[in-house]
Amino acid sequence: MKLKIQRQEEFKKGKNKIKEAWNWIWHSDSLLSWLVALALAFVTVKFIFFPLLSFLLATPLPLVVVESSSMHHDGNFIGNVIGSQNNFEQWWNEKGFWYLKNGIEKEEAENWPLKTGFDKGDIIVVWGWSEPKVGDVIIFDANTEHPIIHRIVSIENGVIQTKGDNNNDQLLIEKNISKEDLLGKAVFRIPKLGWLKLLFVEITKSFTG
Repeated sequence: MKLKIQRQEEFKKGKNKIKEAWNWIWHSDSLLSWLVALALAFVTVKFIFFPLLSFLLATPLPLVVVESSSMHHDGNFIGNVIGSQNNFEQWWNEKGFWYLKNGIEKEEAENWPLKTGFDKGDIIVVWGWSEPKVGDVIIFDANTEHPIIHRIVSIENGVIQTKGDNNNDQLLIEKNISKEDLLGKAVFRIPKLGWLKLLFVEITKSFTG
């Protein structure tokens, strides 16, 4: 009986210590508590949230932060986010010649997903369960520092070709893409939130040289 009571008291003490630690992390104004909270958030995102999201979306890269302007469309911010026709018209008037030259009509491009592109600093949600088709925005491994996120403009005999909406022409590395290189398809855009990561990376680089 005494042993049982002793164990109950030890359990309560341990529980109280956990509560105290939790309150210190989230309610203390000290620099150390802030650093601990940041570390816990990082561990949670990296080892719990991302693996779960990767499993649900069937891709090793469920979220992508856009790091270039190769998919940028001119036009107002709100219009691009909601995919308004006026922004598409503006882009087609500027870039449409390349697509017409390569057998893609305006009527086809009007039905593309993410037809008004996206910008540097946007976060893209990636889906890995779909069969690629012309017009899809895909993420693929090109043996570069980071994967590339561009739009499919051709699929012939199993070979995929892409192009950045804002680029004047294709890159050499996007003219011979296999399905094995694909990491997924872009399905949703979260505007500008990725700048938090980009700014953090830039600040880190400035300190580390």
